[in-house]
Amino acid sequence: MRKLCLFAFALTLVVVVLGAYTRLTDAGLGCPDWPGCYGFHTVPKSEQAQRLAAERFPDSPLEPVKARNEMVHRYAAGLLGVTILLMALWSLKAVHRAYRLPAWLLLALVTGQATLGMLTVTLNLLPFVVMGHLLGGFTILALLFLAICQGRRAMPEPPRVAGLGGWYLAGLGALVLQIALGGWTAANYAALSCLELPVCQGDWVGQWQWSAFHPHGVPAETYQYGVLSQEERVTIHAAHRLWALVTALLLLALAWRLWQRRGMKGWGAGLALGVAGQLALGVANVVLHLPLAVAVAHNAGAAALLLILTGTGERLWRYREETWHEAHYCPDAGN
Repeated sequence: MRKLCLFAFALTLVVVVLGAYTRLTDAGLGCPDWPGCYGFHTVPKSEQAQRLAAERFPDSPLEPVKARNEMVHRYAAGLLGVTILLMALWSLKAVHRAYRLPAWLLLALVTGQATLGMLTVTLNLLPFVVMGHLLGGFTILALLFLAICQGRRAMPEPPRVAGLGGWYLAGLGALVLQIALGGWTAANYAALSCLELPVCQGDWVGQWQWSAFHPHGVPAETYQYGVLSQEERVTIHAAHRLWALVTALLLLALAWRLWQRRGMKGWGAGLALGVAGQLALGVANVVLHLPLAVAVAHNAGAAALLLILTGTGERLWRYREETWHEAHYCPDAGN
């Protein structure tokens, strides 16, 4: 189970990065059908296959590079689904029943992810679905990392974590909302709507449009390249920037408190470095006008921050469980 879990975790990292690469190369509709590509199991290569593809989808001309990016992402996601299915089946034979609930929960999530992947194509990149697909991938990644952390042996050094619960929940909530805003920014093609620092297109306050956050958005045949107005895209980008500052402050405050606690210094240092790296990548995206490598790294950085908080939360929870157990079953442990 542990080996399967480690393999699934590494594969999920690959799938998340490939998803970001697919989205940023505008390859989300590289194949207009699902789960195949123009009616084939692979990207059409021969002249005959490409003719058939043109006949089947005359409104969606084949772009081999985009189709390849999309299919590689689908193949990796399919392999991940099979791996998690094996984890769920193997958990029925596992000695420790603690593996069963996470494995079957992951199977339910990856099934939902497959459904969202299908809807992403069939609904022509509807932003709400695209953002949900992103959040689903991050959730699976965090749960797999949590399972790996729980598979470790007892902590060699009991940490001192009193008073961290509130700061942790605030930081985690802020980060999840920031990831959602990042997904909404990407899904609505708003990443290049603001090309200035620190302000956003001058009077961004005067351009603020709450309609930019409507879950259904503007009805359209396709949402590729975005359908919102410039003012709405500026609103989304500005909201992503503003909440990034709030999130950074909360996470840096949490990192400082972790650094001051015995047994938590490493997590605090990692969190601070992760926040600094994300801020630098965000600024680079604006200054360099969203280069592909930097934009993909920004997505990976968000995943890294989520993993750091997941590991931190697991350690805090384990300490609370061990403390509760000692207090209720070992009343003399403190003497």
